[in-house]
Amino acid sequence: MPNFTKKAIKDSFWKLLNKQPLSQISVREIVEECGINRNSFYYHFQDIPSLVEEIVMDAATALIQKYPSIASIDEAVEAAFRFTLDNKKAVLHICNSINRNIYEQYLMRICEYIVSTYFDTVFSNENIDKEDRDTIILFIKCELFGLSIDWINTGMNEDAITKLKHILTLCSGMADEMIKRCRENP
Repeated sequence: MPNFTKKAIKDSFWKLLNKQPLSQISVREIVEECGINRNSFYYHFQDIPSLVEEIVMDAATALIQKYPSIASIDEAVEAAFRFTLDNKKAVLHICNSINRNIYEQYLMRICEYIVSTYFDTVFSNENIDKEDRDTIILFIKCELFGLSIDWINTGMNEDAITKLKHILTLCSGMADEMIKRCRENP
């Protein structure tokens, strides 16, 4: 039953993380919440930061698996923002802790996945140099990452999804234009 125990630890941690800052959560509190002993916790996780990393990785992986192909950046970004809003307190508690870098690392991974999968889905028939492709993906993923971090840093207001959609509308066609410029300036 190790998988059951590991899931119980993660679920208890999410529950606690949605109530209180990460710095106030102890291993003792986690094991009491899920009804196991400390040794069971340490069998599955080295420490709380390794638990944080795994739950953030799980969330990123679940989002990536949900969108094996992306024809619209808007849809995938909205799904990521909705997941973040559904777990607002937990995300803010991680981002306001010394483990913020873990969240940012996986957020960048999600942004890169969204952009590269979109690019490969929509522009699969385009003959684009790998260096140009990588440059376009780098630019757009950094834009998404910056928007996401700004949104988190400003309190994750729910109206941000409307603002994000407006930004994405304003940027619509940008990838097409970048590809066109790549062809014009080889």
